[in-house]
Amino acid sequence: MTTIIEGFVSYPGEHCETTAMGNLMQFAGVQLSEPMLFGLGQGLGFIYWDSKGMDFPFIGGRVKVDQLTANLADMLRLTVNVQETSSVDKAWRNVRGCIERGIPVGLKLDSYYLDYFTSKVHFAGHYAVLYGMDDEYAYMADTGQQGSLVKTRLTSLAEARNAKGPMSSRNRSFTLEPIDALPPLAPALRQSLTKNAQDYLNPPIRNIGNKGIVKMSKEILKWPSRSGNFEHDLCLTALLMERAGTGGALFRNLYRDYLKECADQLADPRIEQAYLLFTEIAPMWVSVSASIDRAGRTGNHQELQQASNLLLEIADKERTAMELLL
Repeated sequence: MTTIIEGFVSYPGEHCETTAMGNLMQFAGVQLSEPMLFGLGQGLGFIYWDSKGMDFPFIGGRVKVDQLTANLADMLRLTVNVQETSSVDKAWRNVRGCIERGIPVGLKLDSYYLDYFTSKVHFAGHYAVLYGMDDEYAYMADTGQQGSLVKTRLTSLAEARNAKGPMSSRNRSFTLEPIDALPPLAPALRQSLTKNAQDYLNPPIRNIGNKGIVKMSKEILKWPSRSGNFEHDLCLTALLMERAGTGGALFRNLYRDYLKECADQLADPRIEQAYLLFTEIAPMWVSVSASIDRAGRTGNHQELQQASNLLLEIADKERTAMELLL
């Protein structure tokens, strides 16, 4: 038997968590741009994550998984119902019941197991929305790069939801309560800008936020000795920074566009200045990932020195922009 939620239309997005929330909000009758969702969710961040158990460092450009959704819900006074369970059967009953009642469901999962992902890299912090099912397949709304409306086998979906590892959850699913009206946007915009800037400039440890970018500028010079497979590790890192659901420029394109919307609505010269800085910062991140990619492909370590120099410039510009937003 096939059950498809009537009236469901996919939300076009590039980043998985904002796209998932965009799908749920749009179905509830509220549509905001993806940069607006990212910014209200205080999504901009940075992490240089390395440990002895990792094959190679991970570079992230946003706040930790699940936090963006929680921030967005707080800013817009949305009620997000979250369920987690270690039971695969109960996890499926949770979402099947919602679909049968005509409620789309956000899912957190490992994209490696999804049939429509051709790039097989484990990433357990991926989000998509379930809007239908039959006896064999789950019908999903995902990011634009994946074709928006896609399907995967129920068995594959179960593996993806139950995966273990970094950023994973216990079969996490979430739904959105009906939205009567949003609060006034102007106060939410100002509060999100300030809170994001505070968190970015005052990280709890030195590999996060602005300090993390400075740390990466030093650590990147050690990558030739850190890597066991230089070309693979560097080219994959560059790909993940630029194209793996970041919206380009390690999420800086999304935040730049958010600042533009804020500047247009709030008419604040400090926000305008921060926006102009991010128009410079975003292409610099593209250059960093390009240098990392060329280093991997050519073995030219000088490319890493260029990336290191750029990272220090980026750190300085981002610190200035975020101080303006305080």
